[in-house]
Parts: sequence; structure tokens; C-alpha cells
Amino acid sequence: MTKIMEQIMARDPGEREFHQAVAEVLETVQPVLDRNPEYRQAAILERIIEPERVIQFRVPWMDDQGQVHVNRGFRVEMNSALGPYKGGLRFHPSVTLSIMKFLAFEQVFKNALTTLPLGGGKGGADFNPKGRSDNEIMRFCQSFMAELFRHIGPNTDVPAGDIGVGAREIGFLFGMYKRLRNEFTGVLTGKSLNWGGSLIRPEATGYGNVYFVAAMLAERQESLAGKTCLVSGSGNVAQFTVEKILHLGGRVVTLSDSSGFIYDEEGIDAAKLAFVKELKNIQRGRILEYAARYPAAVYTEADGSLDHNPLWDHKADCALPCATENEINGRDAQNLINNGVRLVSEGANMPCTPEAIDLFLDNNILYAPGKAANAGGVAVSGLEMAQNSMRLNWPREEVDSRLQGIMKSIHRTCLEAAAAHGRPGNYLAGANIAGFLKVVNAMLDQGLV
Repeated sequence: MTKIMEQIMARDPGEREFHQAVAEVLETVQPVLDRNPEYRQAAILERIIEPERVIQFRVPWMDDQGQVHVNRGFRVEMNSALGPYKGGLRFHPSVTLSIMKFLAFEQVFKNALTTLPLGGGKGGADFNPKGRSDNEIMRFCQSFMAELFRHIGPNTDVPAGDIGVGAREIGFLFGMYKRLRNEFTGVLTGKSLNWGGSLIRPEATGYGNVYFVAAMLAERQESLAGKTCLVSGSGNVAQFTVEKILHLGGRVVTLSDSSGFIYDEEGIDAAKLAFVKELKNIQRGRILEYAARYPAAVYTEADGSLDHNPLWDHKADCALPCATENEINGRDAQNLINNGVRLVSEGANMPCTPEAIDLFLDNNILYAPGKAANAGGVAVSGLEMAQNSMRLNWPREEVDSRLQGIMKSIHRTCLEAAAAHGRPGNYLAGANIAGFLKVVNAMLDQGLV
């Protein structure tokens, strides 16, 4: 394992996030390799960490003042052993090749856990949609798709949304794809309900996260009822995480965005959540405005000079990070443990640093890695693909029921894989091992390609 990590770091220097994602998986699949020497003979590790294809391209576009801008676009098609590449598009200034590769690598195993026939990929651009008009975003999306359309298709690569890419952006992207290819097909998921989208798709990642939490608690004969939860973020995943926690009787006291966070000791109820949805989805405002609307809430501005995030330093039972990668470090993890948190479930991708994860596992915290806990989004994207193929729409109840079934199946799969490899109760090991086995066995079946 050490030799392989050294090779990766030498070949891809500076790709810190990708190195972190690979190291986490390699550390946990050691028992699998020990039991299956044929994997080493087939150089399966060397193959699974190398993307099948990396596409990088320029995205020129013009703003409303006539100024030309050039951004960088990416699509990492990581692994197609189980099906067409599937994974979101992220529009954010932080997007780099390292970020795209780490997300694509995580997506491979996440998709494998869903039980659906999906490979793994990820893409996006270092474009910042904040503060841009609808026309500017439309022009950017059209320019982005003018290159991406050559590499995607309903049986090849099916992107979805991610940070900075919601229903508006998916609409603009799909319209350009349809014009360029002269076909109406399910090439993107997260579409509007009027033209091929699926019910429950907007809610899926957040709802699935909470369904996974409920399954973890049920394993200990507990429930979310009466439990206090810390949630970060205030976008799609955070909003519907909060909504489902409220449905199951829990209480949420925090939300955040890049400018800071709010702490509402009274709890964020349904009316307050409706305000947040209006604020973030329609007005595209900042979470600071929540404190102005509800004076009992305390707003704390983000301070990059601190070695911790004060959001995670409050009394609670559960923590559900739903913002971005590496938002919980070792200091934050210790604060959570000191404040009574006994469950951490990742709504975001890789929001906990390796030091934080080690602390959670060493202190017997119920820890759900993102590739398991937030797989609900891609699961319902897969269900959207199925509905598109059949030219029909399932009712809300059917999609939600299927989502619950998938999340319970992922939970059971993680526990069984962990127990079978000497790590009982370790959801991180179980998720990595189960996803890894499914992908590598398919790769071996398909030969050296």
C-alpha cells in the first residue's frame, strides 16, 4: 500500500484531495487483498486508481457587459465497470483536477453501493455562479456543453448537479445538448419534472442521509426523535436533511454558508426552514439574513484564521456535515466528542479529515462515510434514468419507498462487509470493502481493458 501511494504522489504531485481519498480506501481494503492474491496479480489497485479518461477544456463566455471570460472545464470518467459513468457537475472557484479526481474516485464506490448499474465520474468548472445573472449563467452553461456534449450520452456518461449546479443550470445544459445532438434523451439527471425529472430527486441526498442515520440508530434500538442535530451548509443537501430530521422528530440548531453560520437554540422548525429555502433557492441570499429575520438566532462570521469551526462546538447528539470537503478537522472532531455527539453522518463528500475520522472511530462514534450516507442522490438519479428509459414517471411514494429500500440495503451491506472482514460495526471499512469488491470483480470479469 505504501508503495502504491508513493507512486500516486510521484505521478500526480499536488493533488492533495485525490491522495486523501485514495489513501482512505487503500487502508481499509487491505484484508480483501490479503484474501484475494489474484487482485494483486491483475494489478487491480493500479487500474482502479487511474481514471479511464480525463477531459479538460476551456470554457469561453461573455458577461452582460460584453467582457469575455475564460474558465476551465473538466470531466473525469473514472470507472465504467458497472455501467455508464454517473456523477455530478460542480461549478465553484475551488474546482481543480485534484477535486474532480477525488470526487470521481469516491463516486465509483458510492454508485457501486446503490445496487444500480452505474459507473463513476465527476465534472465541473472553476466558474462562480454567485452574483451572475440568469443570462450569464445560461451563456456559460451553453459554452460548457458545447464541448462536453462530445463525451456524454445516456449509455455513456450521465452527469447530474452538484455544488453550483441546480435545476436552472441543468435546464440550460440540457437545452444546449438537445440542440447540438438533435435528440431528447435522459443524458442529464436532476431535470425539471415537466420534462423528464423524477419526484424526490431534489430531496434525495438529504433524505437518504437521514434514512441512513435512522438505520444506524435503529441498530442500537434508538431513533432520531428528540435528538439535537448540528447541520452545516444551507443548500439542497442541508435543506432536505433538515426537513427529514424534522419529519422524524429530531431538532436542528445550525446551518451555514461560506460567509458564516447561524445557531438557533430554539430549533429550526418547518416555518424557518421554508424561509431558508426561499432565501437560498429564490433570493440567493446569505445565511446572515436568517439571524436578521429570527433575532433569537446567533450569527457567527466565518474566520479562516481559526484552527477550528465554531459551528461544531455546540451541545448535540448528532452531526451531519452537508457543506464541503474537509470541513471537520481533528480539533472539530474533539469538540464534537466533548459536546456529547455520538453520531456523525456525511451529507457532503469527504467532509471529515483523516484525523477527524480516526478520532470518531477511536471513540466509538457512529460514523457514516459519505459514499454510503449520501448515496441517496445518485440512487434517485439512477431511478430517474430508469424512468426516462421507460418514458414514464413514478409517483412520489414509489420513488421515496425505493430510496428508503436502497439506503437500508446500503446500511446492511456495510455492516455485513465489515463483519466479514474483521471490522464489525465499522461503516467506513464496510462501505469501502463492499464497493471495492463489486467494482473489482466486474473489472476482472471484463478482462484487461
